[in-house]
Amino acid sequence: MPDLPSLPPRTPDEARAAAERFRADYEAVRAQIGRSVVGHGEVVAGVLTCLFAGGHTLLEGVPGIGKTLLVRTLARALSLSFGRVQFTPDLMPSDITGTVVITELDAGGPAGVASGGRREFRFQPGPIFAQLVLADEINRATPKTQSAMLEAMQERAVTVAGETHPLPAPFLVMATQNPLEQEGTYPLPEAQLDRFMLKLLVRSSSREELHEILERTTGAASVGADAVLTAEAILAHQALVREVPIAPHVRDYAVRLVLATHPKGPYGDGRYATPMVNQYVRVGASPRAAQALTLGAKVRALVEGRFAASVDDVRELALPALRHRMILNFEGESEGVTTDAIIGNLVDTLPVEAASS
Repeated sequence: MPDLPSLPPRTPDEARAAAERFRADYEAVRAQIGRSVVGHGEVVAGVLTCLFAGGHTLLEGVPGIGKTLLVRTLARALSLSFGRVQFTPDLMPSDITGTVVITELDAGGPAGVASGGRREFRFQPGPIFAQLVLADEINRATPKTQSAMLEAMQERAVTVAGETHPLPAPFLVMATQNPLEQEGTYPLPEAQLDRFMLKLLVRSSSREELHEILERTTGAASVGADAVLTAEAILAHQALVREVPIAPHVRDYAVRLVLATHPKGPYGDGRYATPMVNQYVRVGASPRAAQALTLGAKVRALVEGRFAASVDDVRELALPALRHRMILNFEGESEGVTTDAIIGNLVDTLPVEAASS
């Protein structure tokens, strides 16, 4: 998660006014997305949660159901620079981060002929140098190319030829991937997945939604999104999210929920794990999962007009924050158990209050 500058404490009236601006801007962006994207309410809410929490988003779904359209529409609704990378097996890391080129200076002689000109090395930025980056079909690139995203997503900077170049703020990566196609794809490594705040599953549209899609896309009228939010406003809202209080018992619930994903074994003591976790999970979620749960709960509280995160907020974020951070063991894979089923079991069984020691 990005480090934001500390702000002076707000008065209660200032905090209420800031929360009202947050809700107004949130609804304005959601309304603009709704002009182009039909349905997918939960996915849109998850994307906006990542936006205002300063986290990256992974969208997974079969082709043709609006993943890329959603990100493009969000880019149009925000006054942010936009970069798009189409991941392919032959994509190189320099195609993403940029490269150092030799530039001819003070060239003399006839046009096009260098005569004793001076040369210098200049950095040519790649498409990653944008505030909102669409990593389309990210699992089609080789692991070497995927690794070019690691530093950018975590450090908000890129190192090329020994020199570190900061990325613009806010910086958000929204990646898409197809879960069905296996040929020509490379599964994202755990370190890459862990850098996504939420993994959102984009489902197929309903009958009514398909009728609406056809009405909007095959008729004469075409409505697009308008820019309604600036980078400065987004950064201010991200700072406000950090100020939302979270009670100790709510934070402890998020901590125990993450610890409950760790089975008994070399990577955890299994103290909070359920029998289902111990049977099917090899490695549980990282501390980044607890950060995602906490910040996502704060965003949800603000959206609902509350200035304090609750246990219900944490529960609502459990699936998208944890599903990509758990590694199943051989038994879980062979029996077709899903991480969503395990997380559902955790949410149903984990008590709100910790047992007294």
